[in-house]
Amino acid sequence: MRSLVGLDRQAVNEAFGEFLAGGAASADQIEFVGLIVEHLTAQGVMDPGLLYESPFTDIAPQGPENVFDMKRTDRLFEVIDAFNASAVA
Repeated sequence: MRSLVGLDRQAVNEAFGEFLAGGAASADQIEFVGLIVEHLTAQGVMDPGLLYESPFTDIAPQGPENVFDMKRTDRLFEVIDAFNASAVA
């Protein structure tokens, strides 16, 4: 059902807020997270492999590791996985 109606934008924004908190995020980081928010809002779930395809690679050609350090990249995948798991539950 979620894949038909997507997710509440506010819920998705809150989940990814840590990536943009404190005003220290770069323009590429903001845009990258924005694309994830758009996808989850529209689709409700997300294959993490999409982060290595367009439009994400238009911002970060080698994937999220181009715009985030490894710790934050791992956290990004964890948040996406949590959304995906909640869709199955």
